[in-house]
Amino acid sequence: MVSTALLVMIYLSFISLGLPDSMLGSAWPAMNVSLNAPLWGAGLVQMLISFCTIISSLNSAKLIRRFGTGKLTAISVATTALALLGFSLAKNYAFLLLMAVPLGLGAGAVDAGLNNYVALHCEAKHMSWLHCFWGVGTIIGPMILSAVLRVGGSWATGYRAVGLIQCAVSALLFATLGMWKRGNIQQEEHGAKALSVWEVLSLPGAKAGMVTFLCYCAVESTLGLWGATYISQVRGVDEATAASFGAMFYIGITVGRAISGFMAMKLLPKQMVRVGQTLLALGCIFMMIPAGSTLSGIGLVVCGLGCAPIYPNIIQDTPVNYGAENSQAAIGVQMAFAYVGSTFLPSIFGALAGVGGYGLLPYFAIGICVLMTVLFGIQKKIVETEVKTN
Repeated sequence: MVSTALLVMIYLSFISLGLPDSMLGSAWPAMNVSLNAPLWGAGLVQMLISFCTIISSLNSAKLIRRFGTGKLTAISVATTALALLGFSLAKNYAFLLLMAVPLGLGAGAVDAGLNNYVALHCEAKHMSWLHCFWGVGTIIGPMILSAVLRVGGSWATGYRAVGLIQCAVSALLFATLGMWKRGNIQQEEHGAKALSVWEVLSLPGAKAGMVTFLCYCAVESTLGLWGATYISQVRGVDEATAASFGAMFYIGITVGRAISGFMAMKLLPKQMVRVGQTLLALGCIFMMIPAGSTLSGIGLVVCGLGCAPIYPNIIQDTPVNYGAENSQAAIGVQMAFAYVGSTFLPSIFGALAGVGGYGLLPYFAIGICVLMTVLFGIQKKIVETEVKTN
């Protein structure tokens, strides 16, 4: 078990990880005008961030063997801080794309490293609460930006403020590196296997497990991006009401993860995932029923509550599924699959909706949910058979 002080630092790191994740969408209406960037340009920036996050996630095991989790986290937060300050200094779109590279590289290393550390050393409840705090960060980031804009500041000032907060978190992480220097932690980090992607995928149940994770992130990001549009376009409500339901989807995820932490004291991670999958499917069914906008909005919120326990509990079970010595490499590959799902599937749905209409959203989401549920069952069966055999 980790000390309370170290746990606080891990929670703080995850809040800082969430701070910039939702800022780009909030700031883009102002950014694209001042930078003379195309309206669709935010998508390219986000894709570049995701691509760099995938690269650092896949290399997380090697990086942790070299630097250790504590030092890598401090360096990575410092890297994201400098990238955010770079955003605030951008005078053109090309410089923004350049700064997206360190932002993605830093975020991926923090995400993969801390997820593995908590999965190995903390109770399951802390994994849910950790991701709840990430959600808190995603709420605070746009709030800071909004507050700056209200008092007459610019989007650049908002990014600078968040960048300075990240600098302070990084300085605190460097100042407290001694908390990570327990002998058994360092020995474990150096003993972790730096497996290739193909070696990870050859582990029992890994192929099904990775695609399960991709499916989850695809559902969450697709509903998050298009949910409000579905309620507005298909159910015919005004844009402000639709936007409020869209926000409640993310609030549902954040609040749901706070609740999931308490549920994790009684239920196993695989049971928590099943609860989430059931709620997610139920929310999609509510959205399908043509009984007015309210039920569809409630369905979107239920989807958020269903999403809440899935991600953290799949991560929590990684050392059990693939072995503690393989878990860092496995989590790195999981993060890569996660970003592939969250980057490309919403765009694929957008293309489908352009042909068949936004009414396809709950059917698209429940289809991926069913695939995720089937693959999760296959993975657990393979893993449990392997454990019995050995």
